[in-house]
Amino acid sequence: MDNDLEQLKYPIGRYSKPDAATPQLIADWKSAIQALPSWLDACIENLDESHYNIPYREGGWTIRQVIHHIADSHMNAYIRLKLALTEDNPVIKPYNESAWAALPDTNLTPVNVSVTMLHALHRRMLILLDNMQPTDWERTYYHPEHKRNFPIWEMVALYAWHGRHHTEHIRRLKFKLDL
Repeated sequence: MDNDLEQLKYPIGRYSKPDAATPQLIADWKSAIQALPSWLDACIENLDESHYNIPYREGGWTIRQVIHHIADSHMNAYIRLKLALTEDNPVIKPYNESAWAALPDTNLTPVNVSVTMLHALHRRMLILLDNMQPTDWERTYYHPEHKRNFPIWEMVALYAWHGRHHTEHIRRLKFKLDL
């Protein structure tokens, strides 16, 4: 993949799994999860309906699809978190992100509905994360597509990155549109 396309697809770089969780990393990840809904509020400020239909890059999702994808993805993360906290290494259900992004609710639901949902969802997720015991961070779920166990700390790291990753897609497009 050429460097320009790589930069458009991964404006903050590809996700890189940390080797382990430290208290400082956990605090940083939780901070990013807490901030995401407010970052999205700022990103969609001054956008009108036509802007939501612009892809963040050629061949990429529209801003509308990205925002609804973040909500879909983070809802799945929240469910995976709860499963990992209440079951012994549960097998999670993967989903087809592209198929979900093509469903009618993505095109017909105002983006502020998903942003509002993320405010509530992340508040609940943080209540769980803030009240976990140190050993809970090592609890796992099994991801059948990746054929391996994911500890909660790794999932939290991934979704902290995921929010920043997609927020940057929107922020860069907004800058390009001079808004």
